[in-house]
Amino acid sequence: MIKPSMMKTIITGATGRMGGMLVRALHADKAALLTTATERSGHPNMGKDAGVLAGVDAAVLVSDALNHHDVDVIIDFTAPSATLEHAVFAAKHGIPMVIGTTGFTPSAFQKLRDTLQETPVVMAANYSVGVNLALNLIEQAAQILRAENYDAEIFEAHHRHKVDAPSGTALAIGQSLAKGRNVALDDVAVYAREGITGARELGSIGFSVMRAGNIVGEHHAMFISDEERLEIRHIATDRMVFAKGAVRAAHWLIDQKKGWYNMQDVLGV
Repeated sequence: MIKPSMMKTIITGATGRMGGMLVRALHADKAALLTTATERSGHPNMGKDAGVLAGVDAAVLVSDALNHHDVDVIIDFTAPSATLEHAVFAAKHGIPMVIGTTGFTPSAFQKLRDTLQETPVVMAANYSVGVNLALNLIEQAAQILRAENYDAEIFEAHHRHKVDAPSGTALAIGQSLAKGRNVALDDVAVYAREGITGARELGSIGFSVMRAGNIVGEHHAMFISDEERLEIRHIATDRMVFAKGAVRAAHWLIDQKKGWYNMQDVLGV
């Protein structure tokens, strides 16, 4: 029996790497319920039980249709084009939306913002509590470890299947670092180095990327002077940390007014 207080949830991309984690996280949450699990039309898992695929007892069949009846929130970790389609649905029916998709172009992201301007939204590059605490620490460090004395570098590593680089989390780290130094990231970011690059430009923020094996996620922010190096590092060892954070965000979001929020808003940090 469904309790009235249970958060009724749509998971899009429910049989993907993160989708399965979200199904399991919802199943473990006694105050949440999976009501709809979707995949793109023609997906090989269409019509199968999303719970069985995720290894839990959810009894929800995978479909390609979003259902606006009896739903409190949508959790979307898919791809930019799919998220934009789901956003149109969420906006039309006034359904809050938790978004973990990364890799948007500037124009696609602006379209997403425009589509959801009247909708409560949480969007974060990373739903880990630890990562979001690290973002605060990095901003504070950047305020103190100024560019005149400390070079700043960001390193990130993910599994071989990740399609965007740098990761959304690495870019969020860059934004926090740049904010701490009161500069625009676009003005100081260096995303590639090859050949005769010349000496490092004062104040630049360098990014480096590794893709290999089944690495869940590793991020380092480094402040390096001639005398010392400070590293703020986060290593995720299980993707469930992201799924649990997204479910936590969903619970928080369903009580919010329209607006664009991030995971730090959810955590109150």
